[in-house]
Amino acid sequence: MGDPRISHIALDEATILWRNADIEQERRIAIFDLLEENTFRPLRAAAAGHDGPYHLRLSVRDGRLALEVSDEDGSLLETLVLGLGRFRRPIRDYFAICDSYYQAIRHATAQEIETIDMARRAIHNEAAELLLERFDGKVETDFATARRLFTLICVLHIRG
Repeated sequence: MGDPRISHIALDEATILWRNADIEQERRIAIFDLLEENTFRPLRAAAAGHDGPYHLRLSVRDGRLALEVSDEDGSLLETLVLGLGRFRRPIRDYFAICDSYYQAIRHATAQEIETIDMARRAIHNEAAELLLERFDGKVETDFATARRLFTLICVLHIRG
């Protein structure tokens, strides 16, 4: 029986041009939570008899998200490429609300922080739903995994 999950994840460090301590913390938490619990089953790899666990490497190439899926031995099974056009606005909105959130946690009232955090979660959830749509027919996954992957996609888009 297979183990359809991500056991290792890496981000293309060459893609990440800049990040601050807040973003680095978001990245660490997303990776930790993702590795603790996730569902990830790339359909072509599974159809070829590879049932996981998987290693995943995320990068941005020519304006597209590349997800390199490998087996436990590091042998490349497939590369999924997703256009990022539909993610531009959610990424931009997520960065803007995160910036407001990080500023608020240093200076705002608890109520103001909660309001901003609710907006941040809403944008994050919408983006996770979009990622699930883009994975349709390519990867079986769950909402929590898509949410954490969206966080990592955002980290790849930091331009400083």
